[in-house]
Amino acid sequence: MPTETTLFELTATRAAELLQRGEISAVELTRALLERIDAFDSKIHAYLNVDAERALEHAQRADDELMRARQSGDPHDAPLRGIPMSIKDVISTQDVVTTAGSRILENFVPVYNATVVEKLQRAGAFLLGKTNPDEFAMGSSTENSGYGVTRNPWDLERVPGGSSGGSAAALAAGEAIFALGTDTGGSVRQPASFTNTVGLRPSYGRVSRWGVIAFASSLDQVGPMTRDVRDAALLLGIIAGRDAHDSTTVDTAVPNYLDALGEIDPGQDLPLRGVRVGVPREYFVQGMAPDVESTLRAAIAHLETLGAEISQVSLPHTEYALPTYYILAPAEASANLARYDGVKYGPRANVPGDVWNVMRATRGSGFGPEVKRRIMLGTYALSAGYYDAYYVKAQQVRTLIKRDFDNAFDKVDVLVSAASPVPPFRIGEKSDDPLQMYLADVFTLAQPLAGIPAICLPAGFAGHLPVGMQIMARAFEEEKMLRVAYAYEQTTAWHTRRPTL
Repeated sequence: MPTETTLFELTATRAAELLQRGEISAVELTRALLERIDAFDSKIHAYLNVDAERALEHAQRADDELMRARQSGDPHDAPLRGIPMSIKDVISTQDVVTTAGSRILENFVPVYNATVVEKLQRAGAFLLGKTNPDEFAMGSSTENSGYGVTRNPWDLERVPGGSSGGSAAALAAGEAIFALGTDTGGSVRQPASFTNTVGLRPSYGRVSRWGVIAFASSLDQVGPMTRDVRDAALLLGIIAGRDAHDSTTVDTAVPNYLDALGEIDPGQDLPLRGVRVGVPREYFVQGMAPDVESTLRAAIAHLETLGAEISQVSLPHTEYALPTYYILAPAEASANLARYDGVKYGPRANVPGDVWNVMRATRGSGFGPEVKRRIMLGTYALSAGYYDAYYVKAQQVRTLIKRDFDNAFDKVDVLVSAASPVPPFRIGEKSDDPLQMYLADVFTLAQPLAGIPAICLPAGFAGHLPVGMQIMARAFEEEKMLRVAYAYEQTTAWHTRRPTL
């Protein structure tokens, strides 16, 4: 049994086992996390909101329910009973402030939970706190939050990635057991790479977006952020599925992702025998950090020792993913963010004049520079005279990018790449050069455009900085990528390394 000082290092799966057997209590687990947050979050700033009193009340209630379940002989009534959850602050939580990292939603309190939060609560989890994002999930570093910068626990002078950097930093620092993030262009996977954690972006339509504050509606997806692949599979199985509130969710059966992992014995002969792994040549680009490339090639070589059949494939339209994304995502953002006008909700600028003056002043003071930049880019792309040249053309290229992936998956089961071309960069290093910041997501933009799933997991280090490997699969074939990820994880030790704070 772990000591109370190490409870914060547990995975959700292990914590659930100990809670159900009565070897630890939910109150002990929650207190361990709260003590960790008290000790270190002033340096990291992973959280925007932690309600310790309410969390402990929920923990005590969970302990009572666990006791009753053990007495009734049915301890497995809820797989996450008694486990605190950390939720990115773009996901609505009932009666808890939800700001999307923006001053324009300061003190906004939703009257309902997002579907993913409801599902996790039904599974027995309860809210620990809301984590810091880039404003409206627009960013690659969590430097764009209206409430301060989040720092990487591996190096406090570096970013944790974005936009789900708060969730990733909380996990890496031992301030969370598991978290939810959102991924529009890499915002779950790139922070996972930067913090030596696991981030999973599901297929578009696999998980409900209802209650998620929208950035780009055809790209946004909620994904689990965890310490290992088994937890990611567990959480995906809980949050996935059709939702009547979200017409983009697909009415298809949700597999048992835990069963799909299989049993990996480190001494097992070739656990990936027969699995076809494709390596896209376009994902080894000029400007890729040498340490990142060498780490990824070593990870691919390890997959081969596990029996995987490695082959090179081509995704010829990859070079167009970045410009395509930065036309489509800002276009959708400009439409989604039009509702923040100082009239419906959020603070309102106190200025003289008519309603137009109020709206201009509210949006001018409420939105940060990156959000304004993307609204202007999107509005321009959708404007008369440019719509066909930019937006329509980008949608056509999006189809070609999806076709590239379809053709590749006719030949292989999964694709493998780095999640980021560089290790975590220094805070402020790319702030004055938006293009360089956007290039940090060059390996994670094509998958949302194609609607396919991808997972990032620890694969090594560049010096003292983490490097993640990304595994991709055909839409709604998350089991395949989870199996490969699990086999790699269970035969390496990268995921067990923790930062020293």
